[in-house]
Amino acid sequence: MTAVLETRKLVKSFGANHVLKGIDLEFHAGEVTALLGANGAGKSTFLSCISGAEVPSSGEILIDGVSHGATSPREAIEAGIGMIYQHFQLIGALTIADNVFLGSELRTALGTTDRRAQERETLAQLQSLGLRLNPSATVESLSVGQQQIVEIIRSLRKNPRVLILDEPTAALSRSEVDALLELVSSLAAERNIAVIYVSHILTEVMEVADRVITLRDGIVYEDRRRGDFTMQDLVSFISPDKRAAELRDRTDTGRPVVLRMNGFAGSVSGPLSIQVREGEIIGVFGLLGSGRTNLLETIAGIRPRYGGRLELDDVLLEPKSPGKAASQGIVLVPADRKSQALFPEMTAVDNVVLPHMKKLGRFVRSKRAETKTFEQVADALDVHPNTPTLTGGSFSGGNAQKLMIGRWTNPASNARLLLLDEPTQGVDVGAREDIYAFVREYVDGPGRCAIFSTSEHEEAVALADRIIVLYEGEVAGIVGPDITEPALMSLAFGQLDEYDAA
Repeated sequence: MTAVLETRKLVKSFGANHVLKGIDLEFHAGEVTALLGANGAGKSTFLSCISGAEVPSSGEILIDGVSHGATSPREAIEAGIGMIYQHFQLIGALTIADNVFLGSELRTALGTTDRRAQERETLAQLQSLGLRLNPSATVESLSVGQQQIVEIIRSLRKNPRVLILDEPTAALSRSEVDALLELVSSLAAERNIAVIYVSHILTEVMEVADRVITLRDGIVYEDRRRGDFTMQDLVSFISPDKRAAELRDRTDTGRPVVLRMNGFAGSVSGPLSIQVREGEIIGVFGLLGSGRTNLLETIAGIRPRYGGRLELDDVLLEPKSPGKAASQGIVLVPADRKSQALFPEMTAVDNVVLPHMKKLGRFVRSKRAETKTFEQVADALDVHPNTPTLTGGSFSGGNAQKLMIGRWTNPASNARLLLLDEPTQGVDVGAREDIYAFVREYVDGPGRCAIFSTSEHEEAVALADRIIVLYEGEVAGIVGPDITEPALMSLAFGQLDEYDAA
């Protein structure tokens, strides 16, 4: 079978970080190939190289046997690569037809946009897919599933040889998912396109994939065809074999209970009942959309509580804002530090002491006390460079994250419950270990505990004393860190029978 897309010894490095380590793969027309892998496995980098967003360090990419070296997404499109991103590239105020032809508009003899011709061609594309949509309808009036279809039609207009769909069902309803999976299968078979399907939802993979490729640590770990893999195989493929080297015992029943949650529920998470003891670190693990962030933001007063009780040190709390929660000892370090936490134009010291200026200076600001607080944070978290006057935006991802953690864990803070949403997202390995060590040390303080959310199973078992597993917002289980990673993933995918068997 002739390959439509082929990669030969594809390598991509970022400095000393070797992400892709020589990928040899073929993708064939008429097939849907699912691309799997844990976070950091190299999936996104591989797709970026194929789609022209990144230039490989070495190796070769061939389309229909012809080598091409696209250095931009536009060049990749011209070469026959269609990429449908998880976050749509649409303009809501424009019509379906305008979005389909955006950047490549049809022109009349006078040079104006030929909207009638664009609508006719768009309608023909819609009808060929069995869809009843009005080409003149604005995109903002469509459902999320319909917007996904517009993205696909825009890509199909370029007659791609390869169509890549990156987490295409993340925001779709069940009926829209079913319709999309049917469409994907028909596109591969009827239009003879090689489809690369990226998804963390393994039930979809089982339904739509003719073949499954798994990346791990920048290499091809598994390459199986339909009939040669089961659901449990898929779970094991993306679960690394590495185990946490050190598991701590913080579940000592002699330690005092700091936090009690009884039937606690957010808008899409819970109900959850749990007691967290002094010194304990609780992980919240789940897939995209499982409700991890919703749970933490509800505890922190960002989102309204929909039921249950929350007690800290036997005091009933109902935080209705992050400020109120912080004053009661509950603080949150959000996942997206750039837009939700860090002030890039402010100095590092101001970023750290911002919530504590009055406490540090009483009636006027005390630069000496503020600088001392920054230095304590920099020393405890090994922040580099240790320069209080440097702007927050000047720090690397790992060091910026350390500043945000230090904002709520410095001596001026009264935090008792530290909430961390994806605490090492976008953080290098060295900084990650620094953060783990600091969190462990921090909860050793009197009356402290921590809850963190993560989408990485490795992180869950490495840092947590107990793990709350969420599936579609509900608690699938509360387990210890000695759980096998395949069993943990089974819970996260809602495969309770497989978890029991494991």
